[in-house]
Amino acid sequence: MKIGVRAEDKNEWEARTPMVPDDVRKLESQGISIIIQSSRQRAYTDDEYTDTGIGVRKDINDCRLIFGLKEIPIKKLQPEKIYFVFAHVAKGQAYNMPMLKRMMELGVTLVDYERIVDKQGRRLIFFGRHAGIAGMINSLWALGQRFAIENCPNPLENLRQARTYENLAQARQAMRAVSEAIKKTGIPPAMHPLIVGFAGYGNVSRGAQEILNLLPFKEIRPQQLAKISRDPGLARNVVYKVVFKEEHSVQPREKNRPFNLQEYFEFGSEKYKNAFGRYLDHLTLLINGNYWDARFPRILTLETCRNLWAGDSKPKLKVIGDISCDINGSIQCTVKPSYPDNPVYVYHPNTGEVSDGFSGHGPVIMAVEILPAEIPRESSTYFSGVLKRYIPDIIAADWDSDFSKIQLPPEIKRAVILYRGQLTPDYRYIHTYL
Repeated sequence: MKIGVRAEDKNEWEARTPMVPDDVRKLESQGISIIIQSSRQRAYTDDEYTDTGIGVRKDINDCRLIFGLKEIPIKKLQPEKIYFVFAHVAKGQAYNMPMLKRMMELGVTLVDYERIVDKQGRRLIFFGRHAGIAGMINSLWALGQRFAIENCPNPLENLRQARTYENLAQARQAMRAVSEAIKKTGIPPAMHPLIVGFAGYGNVSRGAQEILNLLPFKEIRPQQLAKISRDPGLARNVVYKVVFKEEHSVQPREKNRPFNLQEYFEFGSEKYKNAFGRYLDHLTLLINGNYWDARFPRILTLETCRNLWAGDSKPKLKVIGDISCDINGSIQCTVKPSYPDNPVYVYHPNTGEVSDGFSGHGPVIMAVEILPAEIPRESSTYFSGVLKRYIPDIIAADWDSDFSKIQLPPEIKRAVILYRGQLTPDYRYIHTYL
């Protein structure tokens, strides 16, 4: 069975690939046939594949197994193919139901990377860390620009957007230069103390913290936040970092009831309410890396936004890096996604309107929906390195047998949403959305 790696075509910014040249070469040395579809926007050029003897062609129509990343345009779907992509259908996402319907009509098999999980439901192949890395670079850049237009020169204004750096090493070097400037001249009084809050502690948050930790920082607890944010005597040569967990973000609706994480996951808003508002006006920058769905309280509601920015008030919070980018979700003022060529906008709480750029009476929102694509080589290399471990078993499977009998690693089998055009048992609930 021949593998095809498709050229990404959902938008002009997607430069990642699921298989990088080094890993393709290693797989081909095991007798696995892989064809790369030619692409002008892929971070790894056609020549980087062909120079190592890997086949590159304009079309991959004769390949049955197709590996990509983003959703496939409906017109390009082909009958009876086996597609590995981030499908974004498992929640019944309305915008992708037409694609899923067409796949069913064509007898397609669909494997969703997002659903490749272990027995505990933890994802095994992802771009979360790299989304966090790029999102943190962009958010610190946005913060520097916001203060600069408010006539506050600051070390962060020398940063650039993640995609403008040649590679991640160059971006890290820029962060180290900012670090030296902070150590030498300190944080300007107008932005002191500079406090960065992280909502979440998973892969996205860890990636973001990896970048922030290149600066001189001191980690504080949520309980210390109010006192520290009002202390002008604090050292000005550090950035303050605080990480919020569920127990800090919500509280039981029943008075005097202790927080219980399992109960929160099970009952969500039924038994818990938002308690994050108490922290918001103490933060300079909020980074959101939390998974969210409608069963849970939001971190920041539109009502809270209106209260914070009521009249001419000037909250401490300047920028929200919403790396999760759930539209009208946990950060309700993330009312639209942004893209690498126009990565930030200001939400105006008093009117509900948005304006592109950094200026306005409201928070700057950084909500680029394809953040790992801003550091495409590094994120592709990581993803490919994980994916290649599964390829021999995927190739060896009998994709013509009954689904109940197909021999696949369990983590891959859990991710099969469609099998020859039919929803598999774990995903039959999607019929409701169709």
